[in-house]
Amino acid sequence: MQPVFRFCVHLLEMVVAMLAGMFALGPLWALALPAAIGQPDVHTLTMATDMAIGMAVWMRVRGHGWAGIGEMTTAMYAPFIVLLVPYWFGAASAGVVMAGGHVLMVIAMLAVMLRRRSEYTHLGHRLPRVVVRIGAVVLALAVLPVSVGAAVATVNTRSVYAPAPSPSAPAPASRPFDPALPTAVVVLGADGANVADALGPFEVLAVTGRFNVLTAAPTPTPVTLIGGLDLVPDVTFESLATRLGGRAADVVVVPAMPRTDEPAVLDFLRQQASGGALMLSVCWGGGVAAAAGVLDGHTATSHWYYLDGLEKDFPEVRWQRGVRYVDDGQVVSTAGVLSGIDGTLRVIERLAGTQVASAAAEAVGWRHYSPGTPLPIPVQRFGAGDAIAALNLSYRWDAPTAGVLLTEGVGELELASVFVTYTEAVYAARTLATSTGAATVRSRHGLTFVPRATLADAPRLDRLLVPGAAAAARHDAPTMHGLRPTYLHAAPGFAFDGPLRDIAANVDVPSAAWRAKLLEYPAGDITLTGRGWPWERTLRPVVLALAGLALLAGGLAVQRRRARRPVPLDDHRASAAA
Repeated sequence: MQPVFRFCVHLLEMVVAMLAGMFALGPLWALALPAAIGQPDVHTLTMATDMAIGMAVWMRVRGHGWAGIGEMTTAMYAPFIVLLVPYWFGAASAGVVMAGGHVLMVIAMLAVMLRRRSEYTHLGHRLPRVVVRIGAVVLALAVLPVSVGAAVATVNTRSVYAPAPSPSAPAPASRPFDPALPTAVVVLGADGANVADALGPFEVLAVTGRFNVLTAAPTPTPVTLIGGLDLVPDVTFESLATRLGGRAADVVVVPAMPRTDEPAVLDFLRQQASGGALMLSVCWGGGVAAAAGVLDGHTATSHWYYLDGLEKDFPEVRWQRGVRYVDDGQVVSTAGVLSGIDGTLRVIERLAGTQVASAAAEAVGWRHYSPGTPLPIPVQRFGAGDAIAALNLSYRWDAPTAGVLLTEGVGELELASVFVTYTEAVYAARTLATSTGAATVRSRHGLTFVPRATLADAPRLDRLLVPGAAAAARHDAPTMHGLRPTYLHAAPGFAFDGPLRDIAANVDVPSAAWRAKLLEYPAGDITLTGRGWPWERTLRPVVLALAGLALLAGGLAVQRRRARRPVPLDDHRASAAA
C-alpha cells in the first residue's frame, strides 16, 4: 500500500510542477514570439516545453537521474509531435491535437513511471518534513476540486459545439435570389459558428427585403451552431462563386467560430476582401477575420473578453475598446454578440439608407439603434460577481436536458436567443433541437434546420422550451414527457429578454447577469428577478476539498496503524538466526 501511495504522490507532484512551469513560462513566450504564439502548433510545442521544464526541475529536486528525466520528457513531447504531423497535413484539427496529446501524454508518463517504478516508490524527499506535510495537505485539498472541475469543464466546453451523432445532409430549401439586389453572405466554418453571431445579422439583413442573404460553408454538410442547432448552409464557397458569376459578395459576415485556422474559411475571406466585399466581423469573428489578414492596417474591435489576446496576437490591427462597432471603410467590426446587430444596422445604413436600418431595428425589437454613430459601451472587466463563471463551468455537472422545439416560421433571433443563452458560459441546460416529427424545419426567412430528435423519440427531457412569438400565440406545443412547454417569447420585447428572465427565475440571477454581460446586452435594459447566489453550487468545490483532506488523513492513519503493529515472535527469532 505504501509504495502505491508514494507512487501517486509522486505523480501529483509532477503534475503540479508541470502546471507551475506553464504559468511561469507562458508569459515569456508571449513576449518572445508575439506573432507566432497564437498558431496552434507553436502554442502546443511551447506548452509542452513549459510543462517539461517544470517537471524536469522538480525531478532533479527529488533526486532523479538525467536518464529518467530524459525518458519522461520524451514521453511528454512524443504524443504532441506524432499528432502534429496529421495536423500539418490538414488531417487533424487543433482540438484533436490538444485533447489527444494530453490523453496520450498521461498514458506515456505512467508507462515511464511503471518502467522505473523503483524511483517513484522508494525515492525519499529531500525537503524538510514540514514542507512535505504542508505540500501533502495542499495537494489533498486541491486534487479533487481541480480534477473534478477540469473534467466537468471539459465536458461542458465540448457540449457547446457537440456535433450531431449521425448527421444527415438534406438540401437547403430554395429561396428567391434577385441578381439586382446586393448579396450578403454569412460565413460558417466546417466545425461550427456562434449561433447568435450568425443568425442575428442574418435576420436583421433579411427583414429589410433589400438583400439576398445566404449562409455559406466549405461543404454542404449541416453546420453545428452553438448549443447543437444544425443549419444546412444555403451554398458552399464554390457554388456561391458560380451563383455570383465569379464576383465577390457585397457583404460578408464573419461570426465567431470554434477555430480561427480553417484554411478554407481564411482563403474565402481573403478572396472576398480582395474582390471588394464589405467585411462585417462580429464578436470573436474579429479573431477569424484578423487571422485571415483582412483587418491588417484597420481600426477594429471585438468582444471585451478577447481584446487583450487579440492585441498581442494581431498587432497590425488597431484594436479599439468601448464602442459597439467600428466602421473603418471596407471593414465594419463589432464588439460582443448582440453588438453585431448594431454593426449590421450600420451596414444597412451604408447600402440601403437610415430609414431602412431604422425599420429593421424596429422589426427585430432592437431598442438601441443609434443612427449614424455607434453607442459607447462600458469597458468591461471581470468583477467579483463574475466568479459565477467558474462555478458554472467547472461545478455545474447536473445541468438539465432541455428540448428546444423547432417550429415552422420561427424567427432566427428567437432561435439564437435560446441556444446561445442557456449553453455557452452559463451551462444552464443541455439543449436538444427537437421537432414534432418533421425531418427539417424552415425558419422565418427560409433557413433550413435539422432537428436531432422528435419529441416522441427524444431521450428523457427535464424541460421543454418553445422559442418563437408565433408558437407562443398558438400555444399548441404538445405535452410530452409529462412536461409543460415553456413559451419563451410569449411577452413582447427583444428575443433575448425571455431566455434571460427564465434563467434568472429558474437557475439564478448571477448566471443570467453574467450571460447578459457576455452578450453585451445594454445594462438595465431588463429587470432580472429570481434566485440569488447559488450557495449549494459554491459548496461543491469546498466539499471536494474536504473529501480530499479526509482521504489523506485516512491514508496516514492506516499507515501509522501498520507501523505500530507488533512484529510476531517468529519474525524476531528468524531475524536473530539470520
